[in-house]
Amino acid sequence: MALSFHVPRIALGTAPIGSMAPVFGFAVSDEDARNTIARVLASGVNFIDTAPLYGNGLAEVRIGAALKELGVVRNTLVLGTKIGWLPGTLGGDHFTDGVRSYTRDAVLRSVEGSLKRLQTDHLDIVHVHDADLGDFRHEVLEEAYPTLNELKRQGVIRAVGAGMNEWPLLADYARNADVDCFLLAGRYTLLEQAPAREFFSLMLEKKISIFLGGVFNSGILATGAIAGARYQYALAPEPVLRLTRMIEGVCARHGVSLRAAAVQFAAAHPAVTTLVLGMVKPGEVDENIRLLDVPIPAAFWDELRARELIDAGVPTSTQA
Repeated sequence: MALSFHVPRIALGTAPIGSMAPVFGFAVSDEDARNTIARVLASGVNFIDTAPLYGNGLAEVRIGAALKELGVVRNTLVLGTKIGWLPGTLGGDHFTDGVRSYTRDAVLRSVEGSLKRLQTDHLDIVHVHDADLGDFRHEVLEEAYPTLNELKRQGVIRAVGAGMNEWPLLADYARNADVDCFLLAGRYTLLEQAPAREFFSLMLEKKISIFLGGVFNSGILATGAIAGARYQYALAPEPVLRLTRMIEGVCARHGVSLRAAAVQFAAAHPAVTTLVLGMVKPGEVDENIRLLDVPIPAAFWDELRARELIDAGVPTSTQA
């Protein structure tokens, strides 16, 4: 299957807007959330990705309030959310204060809750969320996807997907369910390229759009290998720090920003439709948009390949 509508090359990822300090190491105010959403829309980026998990519904509430205040015309916006986590207390602990389920009833309750929090009458994309964290394959294939596709036929949602960190399970879903798109987080970056070896080819064959999250691996490819650098929501281990330092050395020799390299590398693969970037300040919006078009010499990518710091066969940006 394939998306029936256009999506831009950048989307606003709103996990940080859920003010998930235990995960990201910082909180986000209502004002910063609202101003970031406003800047995203003013910049021409009309794709917002969220989930009930983010702050136990807080991200969705903030998005809904901002869209209403800004007077956004709904059909000008691509709005995606997820099922799998039924939130508990608004703003409460995102993993313990709620219920996890992929049953038909849970899907219907989750979608209804998201519609209310987002103050909308339909959802453009609904992903199955984090089903790789446990054994939920049967529940997802037998209950979640049939229910989501029923809602799609009814016009409540426009596209069905899955959002998670592990691509082998996404490949399984692609072969066994009707899906339009996937959100893969943290698995295709300057630090790791395993999905390019078979997964992306399958996605191109099946015309399933790929949205990439976690292109900075939750921090280290934005900050560099500094003390306290984060990788996959935890302190970066020494092998990751060492690899990042080597990539930073190549960046320094070619006058290339590590952040720009991370963004453009992730966007360069033809299977990748959109980068889902977490942003919590208006200035971050401007910077991430700018990074997509920063000139990067071909010699930079050539050296990364020659030093085996990235896989030899992966595509890279052609900015010069």
